[in-house]
Amino acid sequence: MDKDRIIGATVFALCITIAISYIATMIYPRWIEIVGLKVAEDNIRFWLIATPVLIGFIAVLCIGAWIGWTMATTPPPRPIERLTGESQEDAEKTDG
Repeated sequence: MDKDRIIGATVFALCITIAISYIATMIYPRWIEIVGLKVAEDNIRFWLIATPVLIGFIAVLCIGAWIGWTMATTPPPRPIERLTGESQEDAEKTDG
């Protein structure tokens, strides 16, 4: 397998594993006690919801900051010159 396929397969497997773990924890949060963590079910469910929301919110803010930075640092376009003299007559001939 080439490098791109290995990375793709790894990303796929990681996403499926996280999705299954997320759903399992939403349905049965006490499975975390098997690992040895003692956390209240309400806290687990809260953080399961809050973490993706926080990541999404930060992503939207980063995109907004990037757009603002791009707008602030990009020079304005040069104004379009009006056609004058012979070039204007040539343009009228091609239009009409």
